[in-house]
Amino acid sequence: MRSRLMDHGRVIRRHELTDAEWDFVRPLLPRTSMGRPRLDDRTMLNGIVWKFRAGVAWRDVPERYGPWASLHTRFRRWATDGTFGRVLQSAQARADAAGDVDWLVSPAASAFACAARSIRSNVPSAAHLRKRVWSVAHGP
Repeated sequence: MRSRLMDHGRVIRRHELTDAEWDFVRPLLPRTSMGRPRLDDRTMLNGIVWKFRAGVAWRDVPERYGPWASLHTRFRRWATDGTFGRVLQSAQARADAAGDVDWLVSPAASAFACAARSIRSNVPSAAHLRKRVWSVAHGP
C-alpha cells in the first residue's frame, strides 16, 4: 500500500515535502524575476528528493515532477550557488535551538585522521617509484 499523508487537504506522497517543511525551505530558495517563468520550486524540490531517495537516474524520475533535464539543471544550479548549504545550515540551527542536536566530537575520528595523514606521508610517490624501478633495472 502506498504511503500517503494529508496535509491541508492535499495528498502528500512519502518522498514529498509537507506544508510545514515547505514553509521552512521556501524562503531559503533563490528567487528569479528575469527570463521565462520557471517550473514550481516545490515540485522541482520534491522531484530532486524523490530521485535521491529512490536512487535512480535523472531520466527515471516520474514526469509528475517535470522534465528530468529541468530537475537536473535546477539541482546543479542550487548545488553550485550554495542553496543546499543554506538549507542545511538553517535546519541544523533550528534543530540546535530546539535541543535536538548533540555536537559531540569523537576523539577516535581525530585519531584516525592523524593516522591517515601519517600513513600517506610514508607512501612513496609514483615518480619516486619509477626512479627506483629504473635504477634497479639499469643500474645506479
